[in-house]
Amino acid sequence: MTRETVLRERLATPDLTPELYLYPTEAGGRKGPIKLGWGCPCSKENSLQQGWDGYPLLQSEMMPGERRRLGFVFLSGAEATLALRLSDRFYLWEGGFIGEAEIIR
Repeated sequence: MTRETVLRERLATPDLTPELYLYPTEAGGRKGPIKLGWGCPCSKENSLQQGWDGYPLLQSEMMPGERRRLGFVFLSGAEATLALRLSDRFYLWEGGFIGEAEIIR
């Protein structure tokens, strides 16, 4: 199995599906959009005591202030999923908290 095949299979099935909300720039969010391939640490609390590298499965760029339901994959897979499911939401970190995600499934 090639690396590309493994990546395609991994990205085909999200670990979690949340409603993602990127905070507006004026509320501490990013200054620009997130794009395909972007990822960040994700934490179950709005403190970064423990985090997991997560990647939203974007079809197009997403702007600060926008909400969107989409899949997320995590480098640590099941470990992140189990930990983050202990709460109904998780938080995105990029030099500060820039968004939150309410877990739908």
